[in-house]
Amino acid sequence: MIVSLSRVLLNRAARIDRLPVSAAIAIAITFYGFGTTVLSEAADVAEGASVVTYYGYDDCIRLENETTTVTLCPAAGGRVLQYAIGGENVLYLPSGNEGWLYAEGKKGGKMHAGRFDFGPEKMVRHSNELWMGRWAAKITGPRSARLTSQVDDVNGVRLIRDFVLDADSSYLRCRQTIENVSDRDVSYCHWSRTFAIGGGIAVVPRSDRGRFPKGYVLYEPGNKIQFDPDDSNVLVTDQMVVVSGPPQYPKLGFDSYEGWIAYYAPSDQLFIKRYSAFRDRAYNEVAGLTASVWYPQSDMVELEPIGPAENLAPGQSASFDEHWWLLDATFPRDAGAIDAAGLRTTLEQLHP
Repeated sequence: MIVSLSRVLLNRAARIDRLPVSAAIAIAITFYGFGTTVLSEAADVAEGASVVTYYGYDDCIRLENETTTVTLCPAAGGRVLQYAIGGENVLYLPSGNEGWLYAEGKKGGKMHAGRFDFGPEKMVRHSNELWMGRWAAKITGPRSARLTSQVDDVNGVRLIRDFVLDADSSYLRCRQTIENVSDRDVSYCHWSRTFAIGGGIAVVPRSDRGRFPKGYVLYEPGNKIQFDPDDSNVLVTDQMVVVSGPPQYPKLGFDSYEGWIAYYAPSDQLFIKRYSAFRDRAYNEVAGLTASVWYPQSDMVELEPIGPAENLAPGQSASFDEHWWLLDATFPRDAGAIDAAGLRTTLEQLHP
């Protein structure tokens, strides 16, 4: 069942010789191409799922319950534009760039928000079909949706992203599937690139038997990696690495196998990502990272879980789950006062 067609595309098609709506729909699908419709596989049970206009895009999918709102954008690379409690969005979405992919002549922009990607970072040749292209979108059930990319001929993959919001909490399951649609073997990994509002404090737990002396490495200019860094904005304890501000260089990489990242946002929110990390599997980032944080001199911070190497023969696929929560939490004014034990207790109480 067609739930909604982007009003922008429909209106344009309807103006062609003043055609009836049914013909306009057919022309819009044919002329404007991939993913112009939002379909539903379960429209009769799609509680908490709807099609809305948001941030300049007419065919976004909204998943919501009484407290939490999630807005997905198929028109601009299959991103999460909004992850909010009480209307307070924790994702970085600057004003002034609304609908920038619809504007003629614009080839870039600052609409980062809740991106996902695939790596390894230095090996994948990123193409516009995935980063800026239109994705197909389906409402798949109560508070759930699927976004499907175009085929990326450069890397031989198609990406599928499934989102399910819990009925009673902020818990959001994000699953990305990488499909090898080429005729060759490939080796990729999940690479999350979620941009949260800046000025917060990122916490990554340390693991026993780590490879990095301080639990993290710092990427420096000239393709150099500092394995024993020392930075005033990075607090290192036996239990965690706390990034409270922009370090000398923005990209930090971690060897943690605890499977979570926490981010205290200045909006008095605690953004938590949980995911699986595997000691017995290879990680194919240059430094074998399981997570990364990018903290520039800017108004955003990037939180990046990284998955293990997925060696895929033609026709094979691999999926990686991230589990998100957004909680009310007073912003800690002193990074050194963060209670590691209390944070772990909070995490133990969160179950997918």
